[in-house]
Amino acid sequence: MDATVLIIFAIVYVGMFLGEIPGLALDRTGIALLGAIAFLATGHISAQDAWNAIDVGTIALLLGLMVVSAQFRLGGFYSCITCRLARLQYRPQTLLVLLIFIAGILSAVLANDIVCLAMAPVLIEGCAQRSYNPVPYLLGLACASNIGSAATLIGNPQNMLIGQSLNMSFSGYLLEAAVPVIAGLLIVWMVICRNYRHDWRRVTPVPRIELTEISYWQTSKGCIVLCCAITAFLFLPLPREIVALTAAALLLTSRRMASRQMLGLVDWQLLVLFAALFIVNKVLATSGVLKFFMDYLAAWGIQTEQPAWLFSLTFILSNFVSNVPAVMLLLPAATHPLSGTIMAIASTFGGNLLIIGSIANIIVIEQARSFQIKIGWLEHARVGVPVTILSLAFAAVWLFLKSASPLEIYLIFK
Repeated sequence: MDATVLIIFAIVYVGMFLGEIPGLALDRTGIALLGAIAFLATGHISAQDAWNAIDVGTIALLLGLMVVSAQFRLGGFYSCITCRLARLQYRPQTLLVLLIFIAGILSAVLANDIVCLAMAPVLIEGCAQRSYNPVPYLLGLACASNIGSAATLIGNPQNMLIGQSLNMSFSGYLLEAAVPVIAGLLIVWMVICRNYRHDWRRVTPVPRIELTEISYWQTSKGCIVLCCAITAFLFLPLPREIVALTAAALLLTSRRMASRQMLGLVDWQLLVLFAALFIVNKVLATSGVLKFFMDYLAAWGIQTEQPAWLFSLTFILSNFVSNVPAVMLLLPAATHPLSGTIMAIASTFGGNLLIIGSIANIIVIEQARSFQIKIGWLEHARVGVPVTILSLAFAAVWLFLKSASPLEIYLIFK
């Protein structure tokens, strides 16, 4: 085993855990990119092999769907739907359940990070106008967007990666994930209602924000293109990345929306992170480092390909190094028929545990901070920890029932 590979790997994944390298102005994307460059510079991978290591299909799928999501944001769809939701004259608990399911549905078909980015400021202002405490609604938005994004193979980056790498059926995964996702959204509502049952109202002075005026034509165009894309995902044997890029191309050919604006909303940092980690993990696989770790775990009785261990390791690693790097590390162990579903649900549901567990959490917390609304680690944990434990427990039981034989189920309940 090459010591240089092990050192670079350790630096990259410690950086993934910390989110930075102390003393340097590097984030996770910069750390992953430097790791890939280090492997190139030390001759552990050639430029051609590095290029071949990048899963172009996954990158293309991400890019195409980011453009689709940008169409909705620039068209004012997110602002409009959040504003109308905030104006509904319902009890706080009823308003919360509507928010949770709307955020969950939107996150299943659009990028959950952009859903949170666009909805959070409008939600804060709407709560302030009605003297509602914005904190339970913001936590509901973050948790629901994480859980809702697990419903499909296009809801978040790690699901896209899993679906592309394992060539999973879009409709098949949807049927397997639907029940745990719906249960998870209900759990979010129940936990928040219990925690804030005496704290629904609060005076929150916030400045008025400039809402993006809705364009019904641009929103309708986005809806038509998105519906066509999802129909193709469900029923046509076409590569998902080609469908997504075609959808993006149709939306970019606009007389009103400048392509510079739409492409400006693409998360290029995330695309670079993916490309760099593909290279890093390719070196790990070819150098034997990854096999060494798998063998080491096996020596301790941890069979990573077994569903229970894969579920647990995905959840644990996702909270240490973030969900995308965790999924990339564990993909070689995805040999069970339910491995893709297990990894997608465990990595996504687990993102609710801590603030740093998902980008959606961080976006909501930072948006709240910009309005002088503080949501600390403890406040988030009061909701995030029970939501994560309960939703993962339900998902684990559901997946076990899906994978176990009738005899195994009988022996357990006997």
